[in-house]
Amino acid sequence: MKEDFLHYLWKFKKFNTLNLKTAQGELITILKTGDYLELSGPDFFNAHIEIGNQKWAGNVEIHVKSSDWYLHNHENDPAYKNVILHVVWENDTAIFREDNSEIPVLVLKDYVGKEMVSNYAELISPKTWISCEKQIKDIDNFVFKNWQERLFFERLERKSKFIYELLEETNQDWESVLFCLLAKNFGLNTNGTSFLQIAKSIPFSIIRKESFEHENLEALFFGTASLLEAEKEDVYFKDLKFRYFYLLHKYQLERTFVEPVQFFKHRPDNFPTIRLSQLASFYQKLPNLFSKIIELKTLNGVYDLLQVSASTYWLNHYQFDKESPKKSKLLSKSFLDLIVINTIIPIQFAYSSSLGESIAEDLIDFMNEVASEKNAIIDKFNSFGIKSRTAFESQSLLELKNEYCNYKACLKCAVGMELLKNN
Repeated sequence: MKEDFLHYLWKFKKFNTLNLKTAQGELITILKTGDYLELSGPDFFNAHIEIGNQKWAGNVEIHVKSSDWYLHNHENDPAYKNVILHVVWENDTAIFREDNSEIPVLVLKDYVGKEMVSNYAELISPKTWISCEKQIKDIDNFVFKNWQERLFFERLERKSKFIYELLEETNQDWESVLFCLLAKNFGLNTNGTSFLQIAKSIPFSIIRKESFEHENLEALFFGTASLLEAEKEDVYFKDLKFRYFYLLHKYQLERTFVEPVQFFKHRPDNFPTIRLSQLASFYQKLPNLFSKIIELKTLNGVYDLLQVSASTYWLNHYQFDKESPKKSKLLSKSFLDLIVINTIIPIQFAYSSSLGESIAEDLIDFMNEVASEKNAIIDKFNSFGIKSRTAFESQSLLELKNEYCNYKACLKCAVGMELLKNN
């Protein structure tokens, strides 16, 4: 037995509330279970309870065993002086206040059905991946779809925190925030941190001023990434290096150290040279990108607006001084899908939220146009009968696994709570 299960039972009154009695034999009527704030101090605040013929307003503390009160040293903590009821699974010792009056105790196990306990035991029993892996496919479709929607927006809320942090750092410049976010996501998992550091190192006012010339943007990006350090015979390399030091002098920029970009284990199309050149193309083609991004509502609109390529030099190069067979370096549709998921949708959500507006339905419709991500987590859910066809579904499943299943937070999850219901 665990305390979080007892919290769940009390919060939702998942026990027989008729003829409730304290361990001391007094009748209990629960008028209000209290507020479950998950803060330090008692578990439930401002509960209203009638014990015997006396109405009480105060706090409720919950433990597996009543002796846990002393184990946790609550007798020495002023925060527990206003506890009006001690809810436990096992009452193994009496608990007293400072004035030596005994705190009333409710022993929950006397009022909880065997099926509820059995369902809980099944839910928390060891599994290969997640606690509900044998039952999740049988959850009512209406319940699961509603839960997916909430998970999707919880994920956007978490992503928004990073966006608002960037907003503070950039003096409320949404264009600059978009630039940082795009840079991070162009770097993917391996180079995302380095690309973000590059973006933060170059004032966006300079990006605005230099956006008319692609080579100047490349020079700033490659130079900040320390990709122009060596001596090479390559003419394009030398030109970019000259431009970089000229721009440093022109804008009185200090050279900033960023984490080295990685080529290892990347497909050539994801080499940092290619992605940085494509990012430069974004801002050469669309210098006022934020106003356009914020209005995008369809996937075809993304494909039409954001279809850019690396510069001409990279048609037959992946690295400086190393020619390769000629190949177009257009952004692929699958890469633009990732930009939708990780940049466009989060910044649209954050921006609309900052204005006090809701575009929830639009965002769901947009994400339902984007194909589901493919990764180990989505594959595993698929093996348990939960299919993911769209990015809306895959994003909600990632949130479920990473923020609930990984922490065994079954009693905060709609799936877990549904499985605990008595049939």
